[in-house]
Amino acid sequence: MSKPSVSAKTAQPAIQEQEPASYELAVEELERLVQAMEAGQLPLDQLLASYQRGAFLLKYCRARLQAVEQQVQVIEGGSAQAWGEE
Repeated sequence: MSKPSVSAKTAQPAIQEQEPASYELAVEELERLVQAMEAGQLPLDQLLASYQRGAFLLKYCRARLQAVEQQVQVIEGGSAQAWGEE
């Protein structure tokens, strides 16, 4: 009996950690994953894979938001004020 050269477990992380093309596409994918998981119709293995992908997407979105926030602070010279304050 021979072993396959790449197991399913080895290939899985590459798919789970593939970056989305944009923040907006990441949010859309995350919303679809949440809906599918909440429907309760996924097999256990697919549920776990969806959870892992969702966690990766959430981390990606948070990092993108933080990067944009830092860019805004640089643009405003670090003197950002709350809305309505002058």
